[in-house]
Amino acid sequence: MFSKSSKSPSSVSPMSATGGKNVPFSLIGGDVTITGNIAASVDLHIDGAVEGDITCAALVQGADSRIKGHVTAKTARLAGLVDGSIDAEELLIESTARITGDVTYERITIAAGGQVDGRFAHKGGQAADLKLITNENAA
Repeated sequence: MFSKSSKSPSSVSPMSATGGKNVPFSLIGGDVTITGNIAASVDLHIDGAVEGDITCAALVQGADSRIKGHVTAKTARLAGLVDGSIDAEELLIESTARITGDVTYERITIAAGGQVDGRFAHKGGQAADLKLITNENAA
């Protein structure tokens, strides 16, 4: 009655863009609100609300998510509301993202419709690697 079948689907990470490697990740669901800082050595997917600073390897933020605090990540894909500064090597700002705060980056992509109210600063003081996605070149 409660046996496990070998035909059951395997669990797949939402961060499975790692070439099939099993990479651990943490998920904060849409019905979760966290008050306090988060430090994760693994990838983090946030669909809920966080009031505090976030430090992680890679961050994926859902469109209905809210973050109030500083974000530090090697890579970040933001789609929701962020009220705070962002520090990332590679940053992708989705069309649904609304960011209020300064942004520090090495590589950045901003989809048409993505909004940032703050200053941009490129790490290392070299020429900025900025890519804007418009309706004409969106894939």
